[in-house]
Amino acid sequence: MSRHTLSVLVENKPGVLTRVAGLFARRSFNIHSLAVGPTEHPEISRITVVVDVDELPLEQVTKQLNKLINVLKIVELEQDAAVQRELLLVKVRADLAIRSHVLEVVELFRARVVDVVPDAVTIEATGGPGKLDALLTALEPFGIREIVQSGTVAIGRGARSITDRALERVSRSA
Repeated sequence: MSRHTLSVLVENKPGVLTRVAGLFARRSFNIHSLAVGPTEHPEISRITVVVDVDELPLEQVTKQLNKLINVLKIVELEQDAAVQRELLLVKVRADLAIRSHVLEVVELFRARVVDVVPDAVTIEATGGPGKLDALLTALEPFGIREIVQSGTVAIGRGARSITDRALERVSRSA
């Protein structure tokens, strides 16, 4: 099995996310990450799905996704042809004795402190999975208290926009 990132443009309507995620669940595919949000056009949302699956079953799911009425476009984003990021918030034990060491790690990873209390700091970091895993490994000796991590968001490199043609389709159906 290999990891694939799909960018799925959908009409911004209730229930669409449930139908898309349900299609993966019915095929017993494990969704590694799922992120959804509006695009530059309010009537279109982008769902970024990262899934571990072989090529042939992925092709079958893509064909089934295309059949869903509110799905406008599906693009598989190759790792070298896309910018992919995740957001990580991590709360780390950092009393006065070790706070300077924690702040050195934060600076090394180009992260930033977003909250400070007497015995802990909350750190925000963005990047690819490798960078975020390395940051967590570096912070682990200090004592990680809590982690919140978003799903992957991704966009293709270059000037082309995949939403332009999808917008035409929404306009025709309205």
